[in-house]
Amino acid sequence: MPDETKKPTKKPGGWSAIRQHLTSWDKPALLVLVKDLYDAAAVNRDFIQARCQADEGGGEILEKYRSKIVEPFFPARGFGKLKLGEARKAIRAYRKATGNLPGTAELLLTYVENGTRFTHEYGDIDERFYSSMESALDELATLLRGEARRVYPQFRDRLARVEQMTDGIGWGFHDYIGDVVGRLEEELGEPETGTAAD
Repeated sequence: MPDETKKPTKKPGGWSAIRQHLTSWDKPALLVLVKDLYDAAAVNRDFIQARCQADEGGGEILEKYRSKIVEPFFPARGFGKLKLGEARKAIRAYRKATGNLPGTAELLLTYVENGTRFTHEYGDIDERFYSSMESALDELATLLRGEARRVYPQFRDRLARVEQMTDGIGWGFHDYIGDVVGRLEEELGEPETGTAAD
Protein backbone atom coordinates (compact mmCIF):
# COMPACT_ATOMS: atom_id res chain seq x y z
CA MET A 1 0.00 0.00 0.00
CA PRO A 2 1.48 3.40 -0.97
CA ASP A 3 2.40 5.88 1.75
CA GLU A 4 -0.24 8.62 1.53
CA THR A 5 1.60 10.90 3.95
CA LYS A 6 4.27 11.75 1.40
CA LYS A 7 3.87 15.03 -0.42
CA PRO A 8 3.42 14.72 -4.16
CA THR A 9 6.59 15.48 -6.03
CA LYS A 10 6.69 18.33 -8.50
CA LYS A 11 6.64 17.41 -12.14
CA PRO A 12 9.95 17.98 -13.85
CA GLY A 13 9.98 20.82 -16.34
CA GLY A 14 7.63 23.12 -14.41
CA TRP A 15 7.92 26.91 -14.21
CA SER A 16 10.88 26.83 -11.81
CA ALA A 17 12.92 24.79 -14.30
CA ILE A 18 11.94 27.11 -17.17
CA ARG A 19 12.69 30.19 -15.07
CA GLN A 20 16.11 28.87 -14.13
CA HIS A 21 16.84 28.22 -17.80
CA LEU A 22 15.61 31.66 -18.94
CA THR A 23 17.72 33.56 -16.41
CA SER A 24 20.79 32.55 -18.41
CA TRP A 25 19.43 34.03 -21.66
CA ASP A 26 20.45 37.46 -22.89
CA LYS A 27 17.97 40.16 -23.85
CA PRO A 28 17.96 39.53 -27.64
CA ALA A 29 17.21 35.83 -27.09
CA LEU A 30 14.35 36.70 -24.73
CA LEU A 31 12.93 39.15 -27.29
CA VAL A 32 13.01 36.42 -29.95
CA LEU A 33 11.13 34.10 -27.59
CA VAL A 34 8.49 36.76 -26.86
CA LYS A 35 8.10 37.45 -30.59
CA ASP A 36 7.66 33.72 -31.27
CA LEU A 37 4.98 33.55 -28.56
CA TYR A 38 3.34 36.68 -30.02
CA ASP A 39 3.23 35.07 -33.48
CA ALA A 40 2.09 31.66 -32.19
CA ALA A 41 -1.45 32.51 -31.04
CA ALA A 42 -3.96 35.35 -30.95
CA VAL A 43 -4.43 34.97 -27.21
CA ASN A 44 -0.68 35.57 -26.73
CA ARG A 45 -0.82 38.66 -28.96
CA ASP A 46 -3.72 40.10 -26.96
CA PHE A 47 -1.96 39.40 -23.67
CA ILE A 48 1.34 40.95 -24.76
CA GLN A 49 -0.37 44.02 -26.24
CA ALA A 50 -2.42 44.46 -23.07
CA ARG A 51 0.65 44.14 -20.85
CA CYS A 52 2.56 46.68 -22.94
CA GLN A 53 -0.35 49.15 -22.89
CA ALA A 54 -1.31 48.61 -19.24
CA ASP A 55 -0.40 52.16 -18.23
CA GLU A 56 -2.67 53.70 -20.84
CA GLY A 57 -5.74 52.69 -18.82
CA GLY A 58 -8.00 51.77 -21.69
CA GLY A 59 -7.97 52.72 -25.31
CA GLU A 60 -7.60 50.24 -28.11
CA ILE A 61 -6.77 47.19 -25.99
CA LEU A 62 -9.75 47.74 -23.68
CA GLU A 63 -12.01 47.95 -26.74
CA LYS A 64 -10.52 44.74 -28.10
CA TYR A 65 -11.40 42.92 -24.88
CA ARG A 66 -14.81 44.60 -24.73
CA SER A 67 -15.65 43.16 -28.16
CA LYS A 68 -14.79 39.67 -26.82
CA ILE A 69 -17.39 40.23 -24.10
CA VAL A 70 -20.14 41.61 -26.34
CA GLU A 71 -19.69 38.93 -29.04
CA PRO A 72 -21.29 36.01 -27.12
CA PHE A 73 -24.45 38.09 -26.66
CA PHE A 74 -24.66 40.25 -29.76
CA PRO A 75 -22.31 39.10 -32.53
CA ALA A 76 -21.85 41.15 -35.68
CA ARG A 77 -23.74 38.42 -37.57
CA GLY A 78 -26.32 35.92 -36.44
CA PHE A 79 -27.55 35.28 -32.93
CA GLY A 80 -25.59 35.20 -29.69
CA LYS A 81 -24.40 31.75 -28.67
CA LEU A 82 -24.06 32.75 -24.99
CA LYS A 83 -20.55 31.38 -24.59
CA LEU A 84 -20.38 32.99 -21.16
CA GLY A 85 -17.19 31.20 -20.20
CA GLU A 86 -15.33 32.83 -23.08
CA ALA A 87 -16.53 36.29 -22.06
CA ARG A 88 -15.54 35.76 -18.41
CA LYS A 89 -12.19 34.35 -19.54
CA ALA A 90 -11.57 37.56 -21.52
CA ILE A 91 -12.20 39.64 -18.38
CA ARG A 92 -9.75 37.53 -16.37
CA ALA A 93 -7.16 37.69 -19.16
CA TYR A 94 -7.42 41.49 -19.34
CA ARG A 95 -6.99 41.84 -15.59
CA LYS A 96 -4.05 39.45 -15.51
CA ALA A 97 -2.35 41.15 -18.44
CA THR A 98 -2.86 44.75 -17.36
CA GLY A 99 -3.64 44.83 -13.65
CA ASN A 100 -5.91 47.73 -14.61
CA LEU A 101 -8.77 47.62 -12.09
CA PRO A 102 -10.90 50.46 -13.56
CA GLY A 103 -10.65 48.73 -16.95
CA THR A 104 -11.56 45.40 -15.36
CA ALA A 105 -14.56 47.05 -13.69
CA GLU A 106 -15.57 48.46 -17.08
CA LEU A 107 -15.44 44.99 -18.65
CA LEU A 108 -17.44 43.44 -15.80
CA LEU A 109 -20.13 46.09 -16.19
CA THR A 110 -20.12 45.54 -19.97
CA TYR A 111 -20.73 41.83 -19.32
CA VAL A 112 -23.63 42.49 -16.95
CA GLU A 113 -25.13 45.14 -19.25
CA ASN A 114 -25.05 42.89 -22.31
CA GLY A 115 -26.36 39.86 -20.43
CA THR A 116 -29.19 41.96 -19.02
CA ARG A 117 -29.99 43.41 -22.43
CA PHE A 118 -29.98 39.89 -23.91
CA THR A 119 -32.48 38.49 -21.41
CA HIS A 120 -34.55 41.68 -21.66
CA GLU A 121 -34.83 41.25 -25.43
CA TYR A 122 -35.11 37.46 -25.68
CA GLY A 123 -36.85 36.44 -22.47
CA ASP A 124 -35.93 34.12 -19.62
CA ILE A 125 -32.76 32.08 -20.02
CA ASP A 126 -31.73 29.65 -17.26
CA GLU A 127 -30.29 29.55 -13.77
CA ARG A 128 -26.69 29.20 -14.98
CA PHE A 129 -27.04 32.38 -17.03
CA TYR A 130 -28.43 34.44 -14.14
CA SER A 131 -25.87 33.03 -11.70
CA SER A 132 -23.10 34.16 -14.05
CA MET A 133 -24.55 37.68 -14.28
CA GLU A 134 -24.90 37.87 -10.50
CA SER A 135 -21.37 36.59 -9.96
CA ALA A 136 -19.96 39.23 -12.33
CA LEU A 137 -21.97 41.95 -10.58
CA ASP A 138 -20.64 40.78 -7.21
CA GLU A 139 -17.08 40.92 -8.56
CA LEU A 140 -17.74 44.42 -9.89
CA ALA A 141 -19.21 45.53 -6.55
CA THR A 142 -16.12 44.25 -4.74
CA LEU A 143 -13.86 46.27 -7.05
CA LEU A 144 -16.01 49.39 -6.68
CA ARG A 145 -15.92 49.12 -2.90
CA GLY A 146 -12.15 48.71 -3.01
CA GLU A 147 -9.43 49.78 -5.38
CA ALA A 148 -11.74 50.93 -8.21
CA ARG A 149 -13.89 53.07 -5.89
CA ARG A 150 -13.08 56.31 -7.74
CA VAL A 151 -14.85 55.11 -10.92
CA TYR A 152 -18.21 54.50 -9.21
CA PRO A 153 -19.63 57.90 -10.24
CA GLN A 154 -19.00 56.98 -13.90
CA PHE A 155 -20.88 53.69 -13.44
CA ARG A 156 -23.76 54.95 -11.32
CA ASP A 157 -26.26 55.71 -14.12
CA ARG A 158 -25.36 52.57 -16.05
CA LEU A 159 -25.97 50.41 -12.97
CA ALA A 160 -29.33 52.11 -12.45
CA ARG A 161 -30.26 51.33 -16.08
CA VAL A 162 -29.31 47.68 -15.59
CA GLU A 163 -31.58 47.53 -12.55
CA GLN A 164 -34.46 49.11 -14.49
CA MET A 165 -33.97 46.72 -17.39
CA THR A 166 -34.28 43.69 -15.09
CA ASP A 167 -37.77 44.65 -13.97
CA GLY A 168 -40.08 41.72 -14.67
CA ILE A 169 -37.28 39.17 -15.23
CA GLY A 170 -37.69 36.00 -13.23
CA TRP A 171 -35.33 33.72 -11.30
CA GLY A 172 -35.03 36.40 -8.58
CA PHE A 173 -32.71 38.27 -10.93
CA HIS A 174 -34.37 41.67 -10.56
CA ASP A 175 -34.37 41.44 -6.77
CA TYR A 176 -30.71 40.44 -6.70
CA ILE A 177 -29.60 43.21 -9.05
CA GLY A 178 -31.70 45.76 -7.17
CA ASP A 179 -30.18 44.71 -3.87
CA VAL A 180 -26.56 44.96 -5.09
CA VAL A 181 -27.10 48.24 -6.96
CA GLY A 182 -29.01 49.73 -4.01
CA ARG A 183 -26.27 48.82 -1.52
CA LEU A 184 -23.59 50.28 -3.81
CA GLU A 185 -25.52 53.54 -4.01
CA GLU A 186 -25.97 53.66 -0.23
CA GLU A 187 -22.27 53.06 0.37
CA LEU A 188 -20.67 54.98 -2.49
CA GLY A 189 -23.23 57.48 -3.75
CA GLU A 190 -22.64 61.07 -2.85
CA PRO A 191 -25.12 62.42 -0.32
CA GLU A 192 -27.76 64.76 -1.69
CA THR A 193 -26.79 68.37 -1.11
CA GLY A 194 -29.86 70.39 -0.34
CA THR A 195 -30.22 74.09 -0.96
CA ALA A 196 -32.15 74.92 2.17
CA ALA A 197 -32.83 78.55 2.79
CA ASP A 198 -30.77 80.18 5.54
